[in-house]
Amino acid sequence: MLLNEAPNENDESYCYHCLGMIKYNLGQYNEAIKFYQKSLDIKEKTLHSNHPDLASPYNNIGLVYDEMGEYSKALSSHERSLEIRKIALPPNHPDLASSYNNIGSVYKNMGEYSKALSSYERSLEIRKKALPLNHPDLASSYLGIGNAYRNLGEYSKALSSYERSLEIRKIALSPNHPDLAASYNNIGSVYYNMGEYSKALSSYERSLEIRKIGLPPNHPDLAASYNNIGLVYDNMGEYSKALSYYEKDLEISLKALPPNHPDLAASYNNIGNVYKNMGEYSKALSSYERSLEIRKIALPPNHPSLAASYNNIGCITKNDIGDDATHCISNYDIQRTF
Repeated sequence: MLLNEAPNENDESYCYHCLGMIKYNLGQYNEAIKFYQKSLDIKEKTLHSNHPDLASPYNNIGLVYDEMGEYSKALSSHERSLEIRKIALPPNHPDLASSYNNIGSVYKNMGEYSKALSSYERSLEIRKKALPLNHPDLASSYLGIGNAYRNLGEYSKALSSYERSLEIRKIALSPNHPDLAASYNNIGSVYYNMGEYSKALSSYERSLEIRKIGLPPNHPDLAASYNNIGLVYDNMGEYSKALSYYEKDLEISLKALPPNHPDLAASYNNIGNVYKNMGEYSKALSSYERSLEIRKIALPPNHPSLAASYNNIGCITKNDIGDDATHCISNYDIQRTF
């Protein structure tokens, strides 16, 4: 969650903060990071090192780095924000919960799901004490817990958390709010993992419908929706539809994301999968290799998605030497959650 600052029209730092927030919401992350950093630089010249007003820019810089796939930088910024807040704020302050929630998001994106779950649960614990029962921030904590459980393979727990998040958001938010789209998206991801593809498709399509109304046409969240719908069609054996959605995802992602973002790797990986399923092995191999190339740069060496890339390339290589690649299980990457 982006944190706003107390408005002061004569404060140059606040002006940079507002510009950073606008760029972030437009999905223009390189520009957002520049403005947030300028805001932080100005504050650091006038405030002591643990002043509470420094926590917000560190938090927001961490959020942008997380979206850009630069997870070590994101984690460092969020941990600095948390460090400041622990010193400056009471132990159940909502801003502490925001820090734990954002740290959980980074760990989730790094594939460290147990650490993510621990951070999300700490966030929820604080928010239950500090906030009203149907506050939107509680929904964010439930969403994060659902993400962690889904990635740990505990789908019933994930679905329960996601549905609680959606329940709160339906009460607290407007009907086309982007956060509602995230809830529908993540419920779709659990149904996908459970093999209930018609339910998954319904949830993903509702998410896409909201995002088309609320977001600019090249926003990364739209790409995520196209990717996820493509995954469902791929697993239903409707390969031409799957390829069409994957290509829409890739088209947006190439415009919206840095060249070595993990989501680009996911796009290439899934295009490779559908080509493999269609028997077009040379095209599949090319896409798999591009995916691996990005992941080697963007991800830690023990990340599960790297193993998935090597496995998929191995499947195609077996076909090239005369083994039957159709008996090798492809790794899909992945239902993008929020």
